[in-house]
Amino acid sequence: MVVENAIHRVSAGVADFIKLESAGGLLLIAAAIFALVCSNSPLQQTYDNLLNLPVQIVVGTFSIAKPLLLWINDGLMAIFFLLIGLEVKREVTEGELSTPAQVVLPVAAGAGGMIFPALIFFLVNRGHAENLSGWAIPTATDIAFALAIVSLLGRRVPLSLKIFLTAVAIADDLGAIVIIALFYTADLSVQMLLLAAVAIAGLIFLNLLNVTRIALYVLVGVVLWIFVLKSGVHATLAGVATAFAVPVKTKNAEGYAPLHQLEHALHPWVAFAVLPIFAFANAGVSFAGVTFAALLEPLPLGIVGGLFAGKILGVCGASALMVRLGLARLPDGTNWFQLAGAAALCGVGFTMSLFIGSLAFEGPDYVVPIRLGVIAGSLLSGITGSALLLFATGRTSTNE
Repeated sequence: MVVENAIHRVSAGVADFIKLESAGGLLLIAAAIFALVCSNSPLQQTYDNLLNLPVQIVVGTFSIAKPLLLWINDGLMAIFFLLIGLEVKREVTEGELSTPAQVVLPVAAGAGGMIFPALIFFLVNRGHAENLSGWAIPTATDIAFALAIVSLLGRRVPLSLKIFLTAVAIADDLGAIVIIALFYTADLSVQMLLLAAVAIAGLIFLNLLNVTRIALYVLVGVVLWIFVLKSGVHATLAGVATAFAVPVKTKNAEGYAPLHQLEHALHPWVAFAVLPIFAFANAGVSFAGVTFAALLEPLPLGIVGGLFAGKILGVCGASALMVRLGLARLPDGTNWFQLAGAAALCGVGFTMSLFIGSLAFEGPDYVVPIRLGVIAGSLLSGITGSALLLFATGRTSTNE
């Protein structure tokens, strides 16, 4: 009875998560469409002026001055990465990635879904050295967008496949964290890195003392964000470092783990505010003078090929290898057509792909090609994934 109750709670939690992500994904789609409308209408100048609005915080001789767009990309996205860090830690300690049997298939699929897109991007752009820094753009998966599409298909998609898709996206997110940390940093400030290390030590100290007051972790996390922002390492990684310090085993006076409380509190804000705002700020691209031939340029073509073909080949190939080797099995009640549909949906890289693109390239010349590639690749992946899942409905499930 106790085991059954535990399983019921886990299933209910997963279902609630997917429901929230799906609803947020629909708002994300609406925000992206609104950005496209603004960029291709008389509102374009107002849209551009809003994103370039200078915002400055000054405390004595210390100041942070950025246009609104960078506050969104560096500040709001740090909150998003805080949530990602919390989700990764929860999944690894007690969730879908907590045992070797659970880890093998989604982690292998996630790895394949990052390697193949990067390889395809490289092959398309190998003769254009100036584009190669964008190799990581098609490696990302936007879980909110993907689950929003899945939600529109209703009961045609088994819950086990939704959980698999979520786990693959989380594995991708973990890979994205590593990629950003290793490959997308500016000139480093040793002084600020040392101060950031002190802040991280403070977070670890709070964890070792079993402190359960979330406000203390958030306060130190804000200080860490400032130091990381000034250090040259991308500021969003401060959110991940803060998340990993929040206790998941220790309970507070109410009997709840601080990690669960913070994750629960952040989910609505991220799903219904942070990600839609990011989408609105980054999806706007003017199609004036843009022709179909523009998509055939190496940079956008590499992104489209990576997101679409790379994700399908990588996720399906790695999954097939694990199943054939007897190291994993397909999610319960699913077949290979459904897995292929989920693999295609992993190519909906919208938010994360745009974000990595903003780190990979500087200057206005790259904005349109990146956005064209990400939007086209995500759209193609979403349509193909939906078609495959609809086609798979009613087919006999197999775990072979």
